[in-house]
Amino acid sequence: MSIRLTRRAALVSSAAAGVALPSLSWAQTGPAPAGEALAEAVDAFVRKAMAAFPDQPAVSVAVVKDGEAVLTRGYGVRSTGGAAIDAHTHFAIASNTKAVTAAALAILVDEGKVKWDEPVRTYLPDFSLSKPELNGMVTVRDLISHRIGFGLGAGDLLFWPNSDRTRSEIMAAVPHVPIEDQFRTNYHYCNLMFVVAGEVVAAASGMPWEAFVQTRILDKLGMSETLPLMTAADPAKSALPHGRIGPPLRYQGPMQTIGQSIQEVWNWSSAGAAGGFVTNPVDWAKWIAVQLKRGELPDGSRLYSEARGDEMWKPNVIISNSAGPTPDLPGRAIAATYAMGWQVMDYRGERFITHGGGAPGFISGTVLIPGRDAGFSYFTNAEEGMLTRALRSGIADIIMGKTDFDWIADSVRRKAEGDAKSIAAAAEIDAKQAAGAAPSLPLAAYAGTWRDPWYGDIVIERRGGGLWLAFSRTPSLQGPLEAYDGETLRTRFPDRREEDVFVTFKLENGAPVTATMKAVSPDADFSYDFHDLRLTRV
Repeated sequence: MSIRLTRRAALVSSAAAGVALPSLSWAQTGPAPAGEALAEAVDAFVRKAMAAFPDQPAVSVAVVKDGEAVLTRGYGVRSTGGAAIDAHTHFAIASNTKAVTAAALAILVDEGKVKWDEPVRTYLPDFSLSKPELNGMVTVRDLISHRIGFGLGAGDLLFWPNSDRTRSEIMAAVPHVPIEDQFRTNYHYCNLMFVVAGEVVAAASGMPWEAFVQTRILDKLGMSETLPLMTAADPAKSALPHGRIGPPLRYQGPMQTIGQSIQEVWNWSSAGAAGGFVTNPVDWAKWIAVQLKRGELPDGSRLYSEARGDEMWKPNVIISNSAGPTPDLPGRAIAATYAMGWQVMDYRGERFITHGGGAPGFISGTVLIPGRDAGFSYFTNAEEGMLTRALRSGIADIIMGKTDFDWIADSVRRKAEGDAKSIAAAAEIDAKQAAGAAPSLPLAAYAGTWRDPWYGDIVIERRGGGLWLAFSRTPSLQGPLEAYDGETLRTRFPDRREEDVFVTFKLENGAPVTATMKAVSPDADFSYDFHDLRLTRV
């Protein structure tokens, strides 16, 4: 999955609130450092960024220039008050995995076992969608370009939060997940189709996705410390996840450890092709290097052909467009696009190849600057989106010799502004509940089994004097259901790591017959795909 880079938090410090806009000298450029000087500049910047975001437990960084890893280093601690990390400490990197899935397909294209523009049904004959007219039209390229027409995060509740579904059960649900937009018209981030892409890899190669990427990519690159699936991650060698879980809402309140292992909060083994990887900067530097070399390995052999490398960076759909950079937004792209497993955009007049990743308690990113034969990654074990914004743009500016903008100060300021908005939103949610109308029926009337075509069953039962709601395939999503406003009720999940949900019932002849859902918090991650559920009483 891909967590929003603007994670909101409610703990606003007076220091953050007082930061003003940085002074600007538009388009100021100095000499771009290299080698040891580049490593020293990035090291100093990361330390400064962490000092500005003191709640961040750990950051891990890799920088590659001219084919060499000039910096691979860990900063901070595995968990608050815990042991220091190093360059070998594991982080969940979530959707950075998508580029690996694209590379797996590229290898199979080189071998003649897959074609980018061949229908998916060539490899998966039972593949079908909720729009049957698309069944024979969707190609392998479409699967990994976010352009089929699914809404943002459609189907993610099949595996987020941690679910007990198998890969085959996820595939069986695909035909029922709603498609809201036109085919190949607009960009909508979709983890679900990368799960399908992983099954194409399996069908064409004769081995599961994780086995293919292990033997054909990780082993070949010497990435011996990287795991395709997080279930094998050793907690003693991992950075532990951190986040803010209230009060009053998720992404607000004090920073705290939210799990004693990666897999406790992030078990996507059934959806590994969309976000399964666990790695460290030492290993990921090897991945960055082979990307910059268009598939060429250090010994001169190839992981995939240069033609396949170029194709994976070829834009397939427009994400966004703008008038370009301004003094206050020097990194704003004229056009951001999605290729295959990579976002491609302009940044300060140069081509950026990039991708982010987010899991509960982790945000990460990879950036390639091909024109400078340079790339870098940043892995974190908390949900400080403004910190990762500063790291992404600040390290890029160091590599490019840009000295005109203070990304750290600007990100601290934006975080304070976002925190204030989130606190106000939480207060408004509570005020609406206090002033809300009572349900038109006794609470017991809403009890029953409610079924969605792609998710399955959600059970509402009487418990004590109230109601208890339970998502049948998501163990952490269960808790009290209480009155909010009229026919809208809301949850209070005991597991505060999860997002609460509004349930709005439609009555016919004095009885509830259908229901829809949406997240309570406006800051909820899009993978809480409550809004795509269409519940009917069984």
